[in-house]
Amino acid sequence: MVTAVILINVEPERTATIAETLSNIPGISEVYSVAGNFDLVALVRVKENDALADLVAARVRGIEGIVRTETLIAFRAYSRHDLDSLFSLD
Repeated sequence: MVTAVILINVEPERTATIAETLSNIPGISEVYSVAGNFDLVALVRVKENDALADLVAARVRGIEGIVRTETLIAFRAYSRHDLDSLFSLD
């Protein structure tokens, strides 16, 4: 499984609409509005790197009102939770 975080800047008046749109994209498990340098944070869990590339390049960056994205890919998970069972992709 590939886990990533997408940090997103949006046009201010579209924050809620874009968050809802993102939350309906398969592979995006959670979307948060946040304070700081970014407006939204999306947590992504997909089966492979190609799926992540498609999700970010084709789906996320194609949403009108998104100004900028930065994607962080997780190398290793340090968690007491069984993430694979929490986010089953089958």
